[in-house]
Amino acid sequence: MANLPKINIAPSILSADFAKLGQEIHDIELAGADWIHIDVMDGHFVPNLTIGPAIVKAIRPHTKLPFDVHLMISPADPYLEAFANAGADIISIHPEAVSNVSNSLIKLRSLGKKAGVVLNPETPISSLENIMDSVDLILVMTVNPGFGGQKFIDSQIKKIQIIRQKIDQHIDRGGTKIDLSVDGGINVNTAKLAVSAGANILVAGTAAFIDGPSKYARNIADLRNSTMSET
Repeated sequence: MANLPKINIAPSILSADFAKLGQEIHDIELAGADWIHIDVMDGHFVPNLTIGPAIVKAIRPHTKLPFDVHLMISPADPYLEAFANAGADIISIHPEAVSNVSNSLIKLRSLGKKAGVVLNPETPISSLENIMDSVDLILVMTVNPGFGGQKFIDSQIKKIQIIRQKIDQHIDRGGTKIDLSVDGGINVNTAKLAVSAGANILVAGTAAFIDGPSKYARNIADLRNSTMSET
């Protein structure tokens, strides 16, 4: 995969200890994380309920790493500004959760944030048509969103490959490349598959936080090393 950007590891705090979330974020940064992935669920768009802008604002001082906020909420548009103001750096939305995905992406950029779009396993690649100029990150879900700890859906590998081709064929926007992120069931085995298919961002929950803070550096190193032969 020629010219693939650096592989970044984005631990999902959905698998962290929420009783000491600030410390967990500090520890995972020291362990070598590149981004912090924040899963926002509303119990409506997906069958779980997690956090809102107030928590994002509260944890923002605990790290300088980029906050990669995945909005699994519907409607998402009324909350874009709140999450932007809370300290998000990248905000990703589902096409199914907004009235006009292009307008929502433009709104995110107007707020000074990177704009991401998320494709669920059943969301067609055609959803990306006409928005490639407005998107900074494409997130492919390799599980059905709503819960951590699910098994990687192998059929999504082909989707990742096709999207990587679309990104590589897209007209370069002043040197800025679109990031391709994969979220769901990422471990040392599936990380290699995702990177081989073209991903350059790996969202990892259980695989990053398993066995507690003393093992975070080992966990992240294992994920990173598993992809080395594919970069």
